[in-house]
Amino acid sequence: MDLEEEYDKIYRYCYFKVRRRETAEDITQEAFLRFLESGCVNTGKNLRYLYTIARNLCVDEFRRRKTEALDEEAADSFSEDSMVENLSVRIALSQLEETDRELLLLRYVNEAPIAVIGRLYGISRFAVYRRVLQAVKNLKEKLGGDHFL
Repeated sequence: MDLEEEYDKIYRYCYFKVRRRETAEDITQEAFLRFLESGCVNTGKNLRYLYTIARNLCVDEFRRRKTEALDEEAADSFSEDSMVENLSVRIALSQLEETDRELLLLRYVNEAPIAVIGRLYGISRFAVYRRVLQAVKNLKEKLGGDHFL
């Protein structure tokens, strides 16, 4: 397992969940520290275990901030069209169920293998395929058609 590549993927996963750069960096570092301390680095379940640690740390962060709304950092270098598209996608994603958002992030942003996602959720590869296809369909509906995807 290439730790640098996985570090970037875990960071994106955490950022997607908490929407704060500094918090995502902290959670990512903590996840890797716990992962390396666990001694599971050379086992076959290492990627799934790493995502589980990161997910649990994100949940802990949400629990700490129960009453506080999470702020989103504004991107300042986008053109008006890309900002509108970005906002449209964010709104559509926010309207999806949490599981669908997470599946799309894992599969398309982090390029996690179907088998890893299946083990993470405790479902078969075929169930993962069906759920990802359904999540994509739901996202397209929220975006109002196929012109985005």
